[in-house]
Amino acid sequence: MTPPAAPLHLSDLHGSLTDPVLDAMNFLNEVVGRFPDAISFAPGRPTEGDFEPEDLARHLATYTRYLEQDLGWTRDRVRTQLFQYGRTNGIIHELIARTVANDEGIEVPPEAVVVTTGCQEAMLLTLRALFARPEDTLLVSSPCYVGITGAARLLGIRVRPVPEGPDGPDPEAVRAAARAAREAGERPRAYYVVPDFANPTGTSMTEEAREQLLEVSAEEDLLILEDDPYGFFVRTGPARPTLKALDRARRVVHLGSFAKTALPGARVGYVLADQEVAGEDGRRSLLADELSKIKSMTTVNTSAVSQAVIGGLLVAHDCRLREANAGTVAYYRTAMDTLLDELERHFPADRRAELGISWNRPDGGFFVVVTVPFAADHKALELSARAYGVLWTPMQDFHLDGGGTHQLRLSCSAQTPERIKEGIANLSAFINDRLTGDAHPEEL
Repeated sequence: MTPPAAPLHLSDLHGSLTDPVLDAMNFLNEVVGRFPDAISFAPGRPTEGDFEPEDLARHLATYTRYLEQDLGWTRDRVRTQLFQYGRTNGIIHELIARTVANDEGIEVPPEAVVVTTGCQEAMLLTLRALFARPEDTLLVSSPCYVGITGAARLLGIRVRPVPEGPDGPDPEAVRAAARAAREAGERPRAYYVVPDFANPTGTSMTEEAREQLLEVSAEEDLLILEDDPYGFFVRTGPARPTLKALDRARRVVHLGSFAKTALPGARVGYVLADQEVAGEDGRRSLLADELSKIKSMTTVNTSAVSQAVIGGLLVAHDCRLREANAGTVAYYRTAMDTLLDELERHFPADRRAELGISWNRPDGGFFVVVTVPFAADHKALELSARAYGVLWTPMQDFHLDGGGTHQLRLSCSAQTPERIKEGIANLSAFINDRLTGDAHPEEL
């Protein structure tokens, strides 16, 4: 009998597998799974709102009618569209181009749209295409969404953090980081940014800062990778234009997703890549065409069924998702208001100043960052979940420079106002016990 193979050694696997960035997401999912009854402010998952299982069939039927009645396709052609491998860059690219034009004022040709399997694939394709040399460096806001830093680690791409200010990314800090990278022998290639209600900080850039960032990108020869999943969800003030809508020099590669604005389970994202690419032989193409080559060797194409469901939803709303999300916007506004009000109620100004507790007040989105005078690490999170029935996310998981050790992120997107009130009461008990030394017996 052949003996079993010896265990694989972790040292013989890719170095990214020992990176804490890759562990962070799995740890959080594991903790959430272990404490299903705890009130979770941890994941930034969207509300299920009015979702019903029957909606999937309805959206699919809408898309089928669109192909047959609006485009005049035959039944055989429709069948092939839905049942077979499809166009690598996607089959709903024209609908997406119409939607971003209606919702964001972004004008790109349909051929510049690459439909991806979630925004995570959009990041991977874009990073793989743009970062060609060992010295190529990705600048990222810090703290930063772990999806982009994790993708860069998988691809062996150097990452340089750019500290965020209280109002989000600072264009002058981006300039300084680009110049510091060059002085270190690196080639700063692109800057990743979430301009609206960023994950994890909830900060947003002013319109003036957006214009300044575009100027800096031109002066420093940087591309901007704009990820904007939360821009619809304004709590106070008017919506701000995306960087891509302001982009007059094709400096911005826009990464999009329907996870927050339509249907997360469909796993449909997209890249708007209208940058021109010049070949050695004089051939011209769009960056989208080059991304297609990479996609053909990874996921081949995004699920036609998932695209059809999203396509039907877009058609049903005349390719205007901002209007279709009016109810969801109101839901998230109420959730964020409730979260901030409950923090204020449990930690009034005079008391929180004494205790050393503070938090920001985002203008929208899902996330609030709370600063506490103790280590808000994985051990503290597990205690909070086990003994107090409340989950949150350690901010240290989002920092590249060792920061965030005394901060935690709260996401209010998936909870009702009643559950938010209960959850903040539990969180208050946890924080108070940590501060007064009344440690729960299970901590000992």
